[in-house]
Amino acid sequence: MKISRILSIIVAFFMATTAVYATEKEVNGQPYVQLNNGQWMPRFGIGTFNVPDNATCKDAVLTALRMGYRHIDTAHAYMDEQGVGEAVNKFVKESGVKREEIWVTSKLWPTEYADPTAIDKMLQRLHLDYVDLLYLHQPVGDVKAGWKNMEAAVKAGKVHTLGLSNFEVKGAEGIYRWCTDSTEIKPAIMQMECHPYAQRLEEKALAEKRGMMVECWYPLGGAASRGALFQDPIIKQIAKAHGCTPAQVIIRWHIQEGHSVIPGATDHGYIQENINAVKQIRLTEEEMKLMRSLNKEKRFYPFDIEVTRRFCSNPLPDATNNDEWQKKMNDELNK
Repeated sequence: MKISRILSIIVAFFMATTAVYATEKEVNGQPYVQLNNGQWMPRFGIGTFNVPDNATCKDAVLTALRMGYRHIDTAHAYMDEQGVGEAVNKFVKESGVKREEIWVTSKLWPTEYADPTAIDKMLQRLHLDYVDLLYLHQPVGDVKAGWKNMEAAVKAGKVHTLGLSNFEVKGAEGIYRWCTDSTEIKPAIMQMECHPYAQRLEEKALAEKRGMMVECWYPLGGAASRGALFQDPIIKQIAKAHGCTPAQVIIRWHIQEGHSVIPGATDHGYIQENINAVKQIRLTEEEMKLMRSLNKEKRFYPFDIEVTRRFCSNPLPDATNNDEWQKKMNDELNK
């Protein structure tokens, strides 16, 4: 074989290796992934669904940021964007950490997709100049108008990355395909329910085929699971081996599977426990195999497009009054 041929093979190998590793990096013990638009996103963060009020949300997010979290997930429907923004701005001011180092995600609700002012209103609630990631929260409503409004926001610098939330549900295949195949700016992330009992293997494979990262909501099972994952004998066995909690085992499994994961918590102890799972625990390959063996593709929230349409017909209340809205959401989720 000619020397030039050998050299070309070596160069190609190193270029391929670099391309693979360039999409992942670690910062302060936390994994980051490079998305299909070149943005770097922390794969671990804190979720803010079902937080009772903005004051509690602000306290939880500020605590998380001080503990090293750099990814916060909220939504208009959660009614706590104000608390997220206040926490981010306070932390930036007190710590000297740049706003650019904190990843803030929010979501539009279907009843506001067609409103060209919805994103400006969202930024006003957050008291931020931009969000790092914006989702369409559900695959119903005027999705095409919503996506075009989000594309305009990207071009205006108000949003950096676009994503889809819950678009993997049965009955949404057509609009899901439109979002990935017929849009100018492609979705970079698919957010969906995912945990050891519902590992969503087909849905993950399709999202990855379409160039999207997978982010998991209710990664520990959520309220409707009634703690089932925490009582699983295999998860408890692995937790005992590592001297940690079942929740930490599950979070670490998500991280090693390559997911982005956003467990919610308001208790300071749980907020610390969750980030410790990322920084201090490492599952063996055998333990990962055991975790994968738990898959039943059993969702705790088995929505389809009809349930989603009914659920999303509820208009959003005033952003500072969420009690009635939260009850509606919880009643629907727990049916």
